[in-house]
Amino acid sequence: MTRLIIQIPCLNEAETIAQTIADLPQAIEGVDQIDILIIDDGSTDETVAVAKAAGATHVISNGINRGLAQSFARGIDASLRLGADIIVNTDGDNQYNGADVAALVKPILENRADIVVGDRQTEAIAHFSPLKKHLQRVGSQFVSNLANAEVADAVSGFRAISREAALGLTVRSSFSYTTETLIQAGRRRMSIESVPVRTN
Repeated sequence: MTRLIIQIPCLNEAETIAQTIADLPQAIEGVDQIDILIIDDGSTDETVAVAKAAGATHVISNGINRGLAQSFARGIDASLRLGADIIVNTDGDNQYNGADVAALVKPILENRADIVVGDRQTEAIAHFSPLKKHLQRVGSQFVSNLANAEVADAVSGFRAISREAALGLTVRSSFSYTTETLIQAGRRRMSIESVPVRTN
């Protein structure tokens, strides 16, 4: 049985979390069970109550605001304890198209990749400034070189990780888990793949 846990770190996302959860797939070919895990990073609004009402399966709380990197790491640890075979990380602000979770997990289900990163195709995002697009491109190329893999959107938080890969990664940074985990994965000779994803 293949179990997917979709983890969503949240800080005051009461206005968007219900739609974020509603957009997630309820069934994916090759996956037997899909759970939704909320990591509440010290929200002061109704994020948790709204998430539970929208169908969140599990909720853990940081108690206070600990930041995105620690929330991501806590989610990975909790997902592993819950028996996840694949973990998908997404944002609570509904930035990513939830239906694309299926595209993220496919390379892992087909044993082609250990980590799959959603490529937002930032060159085509109208509200990104030319400078932001340039920095994103240069930064992704730099991380790709360190990870020994072609990663088009290294800072994308929309990603899938196999259980084996998650067990081998440790988040030490308090800032950018996105690039840190890719560099670690490359050094451990894990297979990293990018897939195009849509944004809202």
